[in-house]
Amino acid sequence: MNKTVLMLGLTTAILAGGLSMAQADSRMGKMGMGMGKGMGMQHSFEDLDADGDGKITPEEMTAQMQARFEGADTDGDGALSKDELVARMIERQAERMAAYADHMIERHDANSDGKLTSDEMQARHKGNIFDRMDTDGDGAISKEEFAEMRGQHGQHGQHHGKMIDNKASE
Repeated sequence: MNKTVLMLGLTTAILAGGLSMAQADSRMGKMGMGMGKGMGMQHSFEDLDADGDGKITPEEMTAQMQARFEGADTDGDGALSKDELVARMIERQAERMAAYADHMIERHDANSDGKLTSDEMQARHKGNIFDRMDTDGDGAISKEEFAEMRGQHGQHGQHHGKMIDNKASE
């Protein structure tokens, strides 16, 4: 029994590590910031407290891990293949991307039509990035100002989850 629990824990840790890496990638600029429940490996207390007694027992945690494992074990053979792990990681990434898209629409959809126009997406930040980059206030961004901003916010020109077009420097 202890070997089974140990193997289950190890497999779950490996799966969690892979999903956490995918989440880190998305948070480091490929998608933007993660938002809300369902983003990453977080469970609410209520999710883990299966019997609702206000306490999480080792058995409840084991049951939660087993359910997650079984959800990823699509062929039911009791083991996770590379394909099953990848499929689960893609599924979780798709969930995070869908949640972030919902967040973006909720935040920027001024006319509430469920779609974002270029104007709606730019309205909130109009001028902010440009003004920050134009440090000498001359109404234009020099190569030096661009390089300075890029250096301040990493190699990819990331600033608080928003990407600055790196093509402009080429």
